[in-house]
This record gives sequence, C-alpha cells and structure tokens, in this order.
Amino acid sequence: MNTNKILLGGIAGGIAMFFLGWLIYGIILADFMASNGNQCAARPMEEFIWWAMILSNIVGGILFAVIISWSNTSGALAGAKIGAIVGLLFGISIDASFYSMSTMISGITHMLVDVIAYTVMSALGAGVVGLVMGFGKK
Repeated sequence: MNTNKILLGGIAGGIAMFFLGWLIYGIILADFMASNGNQCAARPMEEFIWWAMILSNIVGGILFAVIISWSNTSGALAGAKIGAIVGLLFGISIDASFYSMSTMISGITHMLVDVIAYTVMSALGAGVVGLVMGFGKK
C-alpha cells in the first residue's frame, strides 16, 4: 500500500469519525453521557478546541489506515472488522483506566455503553478507511 492511499484513507476515515462522534456522542448519547459521567473535566461546546478535536480524528483515521495497510487488506468490510477489534480493545483499555483512576466514568454501565459506542464508531470509521484504500484495486 502506498503512502498516498494511507493518507487519503486516513483523512477520509478521520472525517467520518469526526461526524460519527458528533452523531453518537453529541446527539444519540449526549443525555446518557451527561447524566452518567462526571462532567467536571468536560468543556462546554462553545469552549471546544476544534483544531485539536479534528487532529485527533484525523490521526485516528491514519492509525486505522496504517493498520489496514499492514494487514495487507482493503475494502469496507475488512476495515470495519479491523476497526471493531481495535476500537473494542482500545475502548476497554482507556475506559477501564479512567474508571479505575478517576471519576470521569461513573460505573460499569457507563463504561460498557462508551466501549460499545467507540467500537461502533471505530468499525464504521475504519470501514470508510478500508473502502477508500481499496479504490483502484484490481
């Protein structure tokens, strides 16, 4: 896989993950997350640092693109499978860490919902990465 495909796939996946995050966390789960997590560290939306959020999503998309490239696969389904596995493992790792050392995650239910949401977001975002990286393949 060449660098251009990794960058294009990563950027496309990052854009998809940005909008999926808005949909999943900002709309669908907004009330659940607000009422089940400690909001002491959360910024109000009007104080978000947008360049950092965009960078985070683009770098996440590039991470998925690199992993998909290393796996020598492409296509939406292959990307979604990789995204689901990586998203699940990363979600459990981060959320269990937050749950154990902070009050940001209030309980097991909150942790499980967040892990499932992140797994879905990762699967769909990495599916976009795999799809874009597969364009032009014979």
